[in-house]
Amino acid sequence: MSTAAACPSPATAAASGLPAFSTQTRLLVVAPHPDDETIATGLLVQQVRAAGGEVRILLLTEGDNNPWPQRWLERRVRIRAADRQRWGLRRHAEMLQALECLGLSAPALQSLGWPDLGITDELLRAGHASVAALSAAIGRFGPSLVVAPALADRHPDHAAAHVLVRLALAALADPPPLLNYLVHGRAGDGDSFEIHGTAVQSAYKRAALVAHRSQMALSGKRMLRLAARPECHAGLPSPLAALPWRPPRWLHPWLRLSVVGSAGVLSWRWRDAPLQRDRAGRFQLSMLVGTPCFARLALTVRSPWIFDHWGWCELSGHAGEAGSGLAPADRPG
Repeated sequence: MSTAAACPSPATAAASGLPAFSTQTRLLVVAPHPDDETIATGLLVQQVRAAGGEVRILLLTEGDNNPWPQRWLERRVRIRAADRQRWGLRRHAEMLQALECLGLSAPALQSLGWPDLGITDELLRAGHASVAALSAAIGRFGPSLVVAPALADRHPDHAAAHVLVRLALAALADPPPLLNYLVHGRAGDGDSFEIHGTAVQSAYKRAALVAHRSQMALSGKRMLRLAARPECHAGLPSPLAALPWRPPRWLHPWLRLSVVGSAGVLSWRWRDAPLQRDRAGRFQLSMLVGTPCFARLALTVRSPWIFDHWGWCELSGHAGEAGSGLAPADRPG
């Protein structure tokens, strides 16, 4: 399907922070689930293609752990492994139809087949292997620009995908620029720019979204609302010297702090973590695991709510340095 539309001129691109697209542009979009590529980058993809550039969509999961729409459409209560596999195939087929609306053919899609709602576990349990697989996929395509979920995204798969992409890019000798999109949550501070499309591009983006029929069944209004927003892409926020969280003391026994970096993964119960307080009362880690380094705070008890409350943050190399006036952190009794 044709996606002819005006692309930003170099002068316009420079003024907005948007790279100027050309036949040399190689855009890699990292999508945790089918439909993320359309909601977050449907206009961007069309504009790169209109400029003659190449686009690759790297799909991390098939979106198969999506029980409520499946129960509704298939009129079933119990979802077995075979049912989930069939649902994943359905969502994959819908995604191919959506990509056709955006001007892409089937070879533009590469799937890693990771577990839906399991990217965080993939990262924490098999960090080096997951990073290596993602780094290899990026290296094979050789993108000039990578677009991936933002660290601030409250969906656990999205934030974990950001961490994996950052570590994978750090492993490359000459990593391409990275921009971030936010689907779930509110944008934070930092530089960002919006991509606006023509009426034709917006119509094709809407058609691509409608192709994700399984997701539109129960969440059509919400998805259309998300897709109608300008596509906002941001650079990386500054790393933090201290953890941004001050969880209530009564929750401490059920909290787990994990740290992921280029040197590996570490995880502790909150009460056992190597924490100290600075003069402002903020918690700091006395050890990091390479650069870049990310921390995650999560409850250890199961909840029907899938979105992260605390989520992830990026820590600077100055966290926990000697001579910063740190005191031992308070521990629950």
